[in-house]
Amino acid sequence: MAIVYDKLFAMLKDKGYTTYKIRKTRLISEGTMTNLRNSKGGLDPKTLNRLCRVLECQPGDLMEYVPDKEEESQ
Repeated sequence: MAIVYDKLFAMLKDKGYTTYKIRKTRLISEGTMTNLRNSKGGLDPKTLNRLCRVLECQPGDLMEYVPDKEEESQ
């Protein structure tokens, strides 16, 4: 997957969001968090909108495009 969410996890940590707080506030579902950590999924528009509103940021502040090794060689 070419979209990585390292920026999101760093921002959540910087703003004091623990796994417990994320679950309690229902900011991101547990399944989505697992998928993001394992690079097996992305954010749907509603979740992305909620994150940008709560964290006061833009989508590019949460995710980054990183080409796969196979894509770079083409």
